[in-house]
Amino acid sequence: MTTMQCVLDAQAKLAECPRWDETTQTLYFVDIDSFKLHAYNIQSETLKSRTFDEEIGCFSLSKNGGFIAAFRSGVYTFSAFEAPLETYWLATYNQKTTRFNDGRCDAKGRFLAGTMYSPKDAFKGALHQFNQGQERLIDQAAWTSNGLAFSPDNKTMYYSDTPNHVVYQFDYDLETGSATNKRVFIEFPRGNGRPDGAAVDAEGNYWSALYQGQRVVKISPEGNILEEYPVPATYPTMVAFGGKDMSTLFVTTCRSAQTEEELKEFPKAGGIFAITVNTKGQHEEKFAG
Repeated sequence: MTTMQCVLDAQAKLAECPRWDETTQTLYFVDIDSFKLHAYNIQSETLKSRTFDEEIGCFSLSKNGGFIAAFRSGVYTFSAFEAPLETYWLATYNQKTTRFNDGRCDAKGRFLAGTMYSPKDAFKGALHQFNQGQERLIDQAAWTSNGLAFSPDNKTMYYSDTPNHVVYQFDYDLETGSATNKRVFIEFPRGNGRPDGAAVDAEGNYWSALYQGQRVVKISPEGNILEEYPVPATYPTMVAFGGKDMSTLFVTTCRSAQTEEELKEFPKAGGIFAITVNTKGQHEEKFAG
C-alpha cells in the first residue's frame, strides 16, 4: 500500500487506541463514544466487539493474558475479551468533567494513562502510572492527555496536549518509572491539525495523527517533520504499527465530528486506515501487573 487505504469501514464515532497483537495478527481498538472495544483479525477479516457501560479511553494487553483498561470511572483489568471487569483503581477526580483518554505500557510493563478535562478551561488533565496495584501521578498540566509514546532506548517519554497543539518530551527513568525534565518537543501552528495519538518507530521517529489535520506526520527525534501522510478523513486520532513485519501503519479516525460536507468527501471516516511505510514499528509492551 503506497497510499492510505481503508482496511475496516468501522463507522466508529471516535475510534482510538489501536493496538497490534503480533501473536494473533489482531488489531484492537476502541470506540470511546460508543463504549466499545473491538478486535479485528487481519487474516480472517473478522471483527468482534464488546460494549461497556461507560467510555473506555485506552487499554493494553496483559502479559498473563487479558487486558488492563482505563475508563471514565477508573482502571480495571479483565482476564479475557468477554471476562468481567475487576477494579484496579477507582477515579479520584470529578467524573462529570474528566475521563481517561490515551495511554500505553512502558518497557517494564507499567500502565500509563492520561485524562482529559472536558471544559478545557484549565490544565486539569493528568498522566497516571499504574504498577503492582499502585497509582502514581506523573504530570498534571494538560487539557487533553494524548500522544504517549517511548523512544526505543526507553530514555525519552513523549506526551501531547492536543487542544494546545504541543508535544512534550520527558527524560524517563525506566528503572524507577520517573519522568523529569519536561520540555516542548514540537508545537504545531493553529488551524492545520492538532497532535493526537502517536507511536514511535524502531528508529526513534515520532508519528503523530493530526486531528482535524487530515494527515499523519513523521517527526525525527530532534523535532523535525520528515514526512507527511494524507488520511482520507478530517480527524485522524491515533496510529499503531503492525502487520507481519511491523511496517504497516494503522490509523484510527473519528466520524462523529465530521460535518455533512466532510462526510461526503470522506465517507469512510470513522474507519481504520493503513499504509505500508519505509520503517518498522516497535512491538507494543504488555502490562506486567
